[in-house]
Amino acid sequence: MKHETIEKNATLLLIFSFLVVTIGGLVQIVPLFYLQNTIETVEGMRPYSPLELAGRNVYIREGCYVCHSQMVRPFRDEVERYGHYSLAAESEYDHPFQWGSKRTGPDLARVGNKYSDEWHREHLSNPRNVVPESIMPGYAFLSGKEIDPDGIGRHLAALNLVVNNGRGAMYRPEDLENARADLVAQATGEDIDGLMQRYPKALARNFDGDPRITEMDALIAYLQMLGTLVDFSTFKADLSR
Repeated sequence: MKHETIEKNATLLLIFSFLVVTIGGLVQIVPLFYLQNTIETVEGMRPYSPLELAGRNVYIREGCYVCHSQMVRPFRDEVERYGHYSLAAESEYDHPFQWGSKRTGPDLARVGNKYSDEWHREHLSNPRNVVPESIMPGYAFLSGKEIDPDGIGRHLAALNLVVNNGRGAMYRPEDLENARADLVAQATGEDIDGLMQRYPKALARNFDGDPRITEMDALIAYLQMLGTLVDFSTFKADLSR
């Protein structure tokens, strides 16, 4: 048979294998150069507020992504359990993204507003108080760790250097200038007009019941916003930009 000539000649087999892989790669890659944007524009998406970003830092530091993914796959069983499948735009401002590779616990992409602040506080302090079968460790110590609001502006500025989504800076100059005030406003629920203008749909209140601004406040604020920015009842993908 004709293919035996190639199969018995290592040099020919290598050459033709290389050609096949090259053509397959070009077919997948070349079309992307003709797309203006590979991430759909979705109304409602915004960068994390300073307090949400501080909470996300705690989430990453404590390894929460090891057991919880933040990506609802487009399969019927996942959509029925967790809600609308995840959109690429929902990870637009993530650095790094929190898709995860396994689930020891449930997916958290749509956990925002699903439970009360009190539930989250109890769950983080002693998970078995609200989920008896949970194997999650407790994080009660977060209630005793205060956040320094003065450094959050530098973190926002650093993200502007490393996150480039093709649409300009992640945070605007006024976001950097008001980072400290926005963090305090969201954690206390006071003087929130500027916060709401810069970060629509931000939840502003004392999340953990402690007058201090703690890592527990920040983590709960982050969890409570996950999946809440996009109105899926009116969602339409826009790839025009």
